[in-house]
Amino acid sequence: MQLHDVKVHPSKALLKREDQLAWKMAAVAADKVAVPKDTAEMIINRIIDNASVAIAAINRRPVVSARGMALGHKKKEGGATVFGVPAGTTVSPEWAAWANGTAVRELDMHDTFLAADYSHPGDNIPPILAVAQAMGRSGKELIRGLATGYELHIDLVRAICLHEHKVDHIAHLCPASAAGIGTLLGLKQEVIFQSIQQALHTSISFRQSRKGEISSWKAYAPAHAGKLAVEAVDRCMRGEGAPSPIYEGEDSVIAWVLSGRTQADSKGRNTVYDPSYYQVPLPAAGEPKRAILDSYTKEHSAEYQSQALIDLAFRMREQISDFDAIEKITIHTSHHTHYVIGTGANDPQKMDPKASRETLDHSIMYIFAVALQDGRWHHVDSYAPKRAARPDTVALWHKIETREAPEWTERYHSRDPDTLAFGGRVEIRFKDGTTLVDELGVANAHPRGARPFGREQYIGKFLTLTEGILTAREQNRFLEVVQDLPRLGAGELHLLNVALPRGELLESKPGIF
Repeated sequence: MQLHDVKVHPSKALLKREDQLAWKMAAVAADKVAVPKDTAEMIINRIIDNASVAIAAINRRPVVSARGMALGHKKKEGGATVFGVPAGTTVSPEWAAWANGTAVRELDMHDTFLAADYSHPGDNIPPILAVAQAMGRSGKELIRGLATGYELHIDLVRAICLHEHKVDHIAHLCPASAAGIGTLLGLKQEVIFQSIQQALHTSISFRQSRKGEISSWKAYAPAHAGKLAVEAVDRCMRGEGAPSPIYEGEDSVIAWVLSGRTQADSKGRNTVYDPSYYQVPLPAAGEPKRAILDSYTKEHSAEYQSQALIDLAFRMREQISDFDAIEKITIHTSHHTHYVIGTGANDPQKMDPKASRETLDHSIMYIFAVALQDGRWHHVDSYAPKRAARPDTVALWHKIETREAPEWTERYHSRDPDTLAFGGRVEIRFKDGTTLVDELGVANAHPRGARPFGREQYIGKFLTLTEGILTAREQNRFLEVVQDLPRLGAGELHLLNVALPRGELLESKPGIF
């Protein structure tokens, strides 16, 4: 990997494109280096993972609405498939990216990568797959495109923090998806460069989508980014350009929204050109794309920082005979966990039994209380309004607080994979003065966890989440096809769609489309 310094430059400097981050990202996308076998195998795992969570969410209202919008853009020939709908019905690829991206994201249960910022790199799959289907590409070409999407998304997340500036994480997703589409289609570096810049320019939005009363936009946001990426590439393939330099320009996203804005606010706008703000790691020419191997999926349907704490709750409950005897629970954890899904967020909704599912899955207090009481986690039952309103649960829930612990913040940001951790230490104090203390750094399903996910576990997750929704025949057909992905020929990628039995899909309310 090579580190690339990113600074802000005045327009009069005429920064060469060869020195711009977007050009360097485009070079990675245009590199024809072979995809390693372990990368390709993990891509197959994540396609299975995405299908699992998408089908489990297939008739939830936001997914039904997104599907209804997409079906308003049907294609007579070509096009891309929509989860749940028979493969014979196709829609324009940007709308397939929208519908399928929403389905994948709705349950907050697919893969994750955490570093300087947050991400769900599996959000790259819907837009890249949709374009691959619409353009009649092969399984090998899809794998190449997805390897790029994952690589660049994760590399940006390693280096550039968005959330401290209240910018939503889709600002890293959209450029990565555009680059992945560029690799898939074998586009020239110039076209990919312009696509990346358009994608970033159009995808800046803010963290309010994950703050306060969290709405269905939390699922729509990455789907919207995927749709924007498809549209950006389409325009640039037709010869259109983009605002440039998008990262380093004097009126760019870094200069006015990210760390350049912080620099200007504290030391004056005239100093914005002085610092080097970020060092972005990118593969050198000819270096394989392996970043997907550093990401990890979720076993439980909840914010990733809760995964290890759910597993810890399961373990600690075995030593508790009377939950009414608990006086207080303190979760000592990272800055992110405390301030985003903990009591440090100062969101009263996170303690409200009437809060939306989207809010509850961002409340570690609620999540830990239910996991401790039930000893299980279910993507539907654990969030049911009746479950959230149970008086004994509310009482326990309101006894829980989080505290930032420097050692857990340090582990959260560690560059050493052996010390990197996303969990915490939990102290349960009982009314008789005794305490129960335990800690867990990584979830059981994490590559360094007690039960790391491999192909068997991804298949098990698929079968569990789609049971009673898909027929056994459709389950088996999909699993057979997806595991043969490298051998799927041009025009065969529609086989990766998963369809429900006729009459089982809910229809949305009418809209414009």
